[in-house]
Amino acid sequence: MKRLIFGLALIFIIVTIRGGNPDPEVDSLRAMLSQNESDTVKVNTLIALSSKLFVENPNEAIAYGNEAKKMSEKLSYSKGMALASKYVGLGYYVKGNYFETVQNWRYSMELYTQIKDSSGIANMLNNLGAVYNNEGDDTKALDLYLQSLKVSQEIKDTLRIVTAMINVGLIYQKLPSTHDKAMFYYRNALPITESLEDQEAIGTVTLNLGEIYFEKGALDTALTYFERSLEALTESGNVYYALINIGKVYAKRQQFQKAIRYQTEAYEKAEEVSARLDMARAQLGLAGTYELKDDIGRAISSYLKAEELAGEMKANYELKLAYNGLAQAYDKRGDYRNAFLYQKLLTALKDTLYNVSKDKKLQSLQFNFDIEKKESEINLLKKDKALQEVIIQKKNFAKNASLVGLTLILIIAVILIKNNRDKVRANKLLDEQKEQIEGLVLNILPKEVATELQTYGAAIPRNYDNVTVLFTDFKGFTMLAEKLTPIELICELNDFFIAFDDIISKFGLEKIKTIGDAYMCAGGIPVESDDHAMRVVEAGLDLVKYMKDINEKRKKVGELEWGLRIGVHTGPIVAGVVGKKKYAYDIWGNTVNIASRMESSGEVGKLNISETTYQLIKDSYICTHRGKIYAKNVGDIDMYFVDGKISKLEQLARENINYEKTRIE
Repeated sequence: MKRLIFGLALIFIIVTIRGGNPDPEVDSLRAMLSQNESDTVKVNTLIALSSKLFVENPNEAIAYGNEAKKMSEKLSYSKGMALASKYVGLGYYVKGNYFETVQNWRYSMELYTQIKDSSGIANMLNNLGAVYNNEGDDTKALDLYLQSLKVSQEIKDTLRIVTAMINVGLIYQKLPSTHDKAMFYYRNALPITESLEDQEAIGTVTLNLGEIYFEKGALDTALTYFERSLEALTESGNVYYALINIGKVYAKRQQFQKAIRYQTEAYEKAEEVSARLDMARAQLGLAGTYELKDDIGRAISSYLKAEELAGEMKANYELKLAYNGLAQAYDKRGDYRNAFLYQKLLTALKDTLYNVSKDKKLQSLQFNFDIEKKESEINLLKKDKALQEVIIQKKNFAKNASLVGLTLILIIAVILIKNNRDKVRANKLLDEQKEQIEGLVLNILPKEVATELQTYGAAIPRNYDNVTVLFTDFKGFTMLAEKLTPIELICELNDFFIAFDDIISKFGLEKIKTIGDAYMCAGGIPVESDDHAMRVVEAGLDLVKYMKDINEKRKKVGELEWGLRIGVHTGPIVAGVVGKKKYAYDIWGNTVNIASRMESSGEVGKLNISETTYQLIKDSYICTHRGKIYAKNVGDIDMYFVDGKISKLEQLARENINYEKTRIE
């Protein structure tokens, strides 16, 4: 799984490009040092040297940074002090000395706060989050990343916004239970990375989105994101994992030749640059494909190659996958001796990994403890003699006034208890009001959009490639309105729309709005899905049945019948929140217009769908082709009436017919 700490990754790209070759710019900066006096120009030269050297030569970078810091302090040059501390911290970060890293970055953030440099504050919050992430403290890391995101959004710093979003997503992606949160941040980061034209960032986001969809079993969506990642990462050459994942999708689909081709390409590209870890991952991908293909011999061969590569690098995670695969493969072959051998190796490695994980957690706890302890020691050293004398005087005074103090403490305790009770009551009332307000908001907006608005104060509009939109309308509504009083009319419509709400909720659809006697909903938003067309059509059939049953009852008692027309179309849309007051979630695009025309071109008591929707549901529903029907402002469109669901017996018959045709050919 690709895991970039993205904010720091941006820095290391420079080093990757430059490699270990001498840098003429560094030599030029060193030459400038002897020419400059002790002023801000020399400070900036020292900082520039530190920024160029912190990866290749962290010790030298730290020395230059500290010299710049001292000179900045003499000159009262706050920005220079902040930048110097930042790069000193980066030098320590590369060396793995996290205590010194945190000390320098916290000092840098204090200085950025004093000079009100919000971009610098966001940068330091993000970098501090990376340290805690490396230490295994996901809670602290997430808190810092979210703080960085908030500051970045306030100043509209696009680069820092996308950096923080990706880092937050990486934390949430670690657990399946929080994958939805990870997807929320990735999806919002993606359009920003595209506007920046940052191919490495686009490749990272789409690759991680693809992994989440693959784990959810949404193979089509996963493949789309993996292919997009491959395209974005091709320029940098870092395509191995995208190729491996594309192969995994095709293997799941039983398209083994394609899977093997992609995973072999990943191995060969990794081999060209001696990227042994990616070579091992590619062999693991091939082994999994061969195992699904039931080619156990080749699966074992690939697992053995992966074991050798992972063993050389001490890549325990990949080694664990190789051992597990070999144990299962040998078991399938009936070679129980080797199966038992690799199961023993797997068990031993799991114990090692458990101990390593446990040690890392303990180190993280110790790291936090050491940070707090050393900070306390530093604070104690800063206390001067005068402060100590004040403390002694206070102690003497406390002895003489102990009785008075005890009395005051008792009085304060009584007041605090009373205040606490009042606060508990007030908090309870506030919690109840908060729940009521949140309930009202969720009746107006989708949960995901409401959360985004509450968190950031704004919701980013989103493009959806494939959404199914349903429109309903009552034929002859004007005539019905003339025969009913206003109260009767509203009551009738209210009853119908309440029933419509219940039906679409049953199928997980999103109500968009009502306009007069028209009702609009959609499937596949705000959470994308592969079965939205099926669910919308099923809901449409339920609406038809509901109106048919209602009209039969009305007919028996001599009441007016209501004629409902329904239209459905599938295609791309844009969705978002419009307005500043009285928020409304809405959708736009040609798909919405066509869905409306499908309704107006339909017939009462019929579910009218477009050719696009028909292609998505034709294997599950009986449909009558109406031919090409003219739709206002759209032109001729192939339309179909949905007559009902295909029975299981009919489905089996169709499948048998298709099988026979395939076999004969």
